Amino acid sequence: MAPHTLFDLSGKTAVITGAAGFLGQRHAEAIAAFGGTPILLDIREDILKKQMRGLRARFQIEADYYRADVTDERAVAKACSSLLKRRGQVDVLINNAAHNPAVDSSGKVHNALRLEHFPRQAWDQDIAAGLTGAFLCAKHFGQAMASGRGGSIINISSDLGLIAPDQRLYRKDGVPEGMQDVKPVTYSVVKTGLIGLTRYLATYWARQGVRCNALCPGGVRNNQSPRFLARIKELIPLGRMAEPDELQGAIVFLASDASAYMTGGVLAIDGGRTCW
Repeated sequence: MAPHTLFDLSGKTAVITGAAGFLGQRHAEAIAAFGGTPILLDIREDILKKQMRGLRARFQIEADYYRADVTDERAVAKACSSLLKRRGQVDVLINNAAHNPAVDSSGKVHNALRLEHFPRQAWDQDIAAGLTGAFLCAKHFGQAMASGRGGSIINISSDLGLIAPDQRLYRKDGVPEGMQDVKPVTYSVVKTGLIGLTRYLATYWARQGVRCNALCPGGVRNNQSPRFLARIKELIPLGRMAEPDELQGAIVFLASDASAYMTGGVLAIDGGRTCW
């Protein structure tokens, strides 16, 4: 392939789960900017409609959406079947859907985010959205790729799939130890599990031309407090969090033929944080 076409996504259909979310919208823009057709999956239909119209107008491409809960296998299967009937193929799956549990306990009597108080129901919900949903989407959309012309699965993990959260980032002065805010356990478990799923999928359908890689972003700026930003920059060699559009190059790379010989990879885009 000619070098100047390596990143071209023309003719490729890319399913993005959690597409109505903060980063899901950026992933869709990246696909569209390089000629691909983004297919938006989420449960928030009002946002999806607006996003689809914006992508069509801005990039002159045939963006589409399906309202689907990724934890509901029937909904995932229905979306996949409908997409295949309409488009005939799936080339890229970006498993982006997940809960991002809040860190702030909001002054509750006991901090339910802490491991010793973390509710089983919250555990089940977070695992279902972030890990089971990725499995179900890979099962259906990945099989469509394996039965067709292959494709690329991108699992959105995190730097916290590679390292433990530094709970010192969330500490507040004058708060008892048992009440201090923490990053909940489910976030680390989901993001680490996605790396395991990536390696499994990378070998499972390799002969059918289906590649699978994990993208591990560091923190992204999104109205965090000045205090938090001052603390986290000390943990990052580049001295700052990522801007929302700084993951787009990696998305295009992993979705396109530029990464044709890459599978089972774990790509950290974290400003160097996991080097330390």
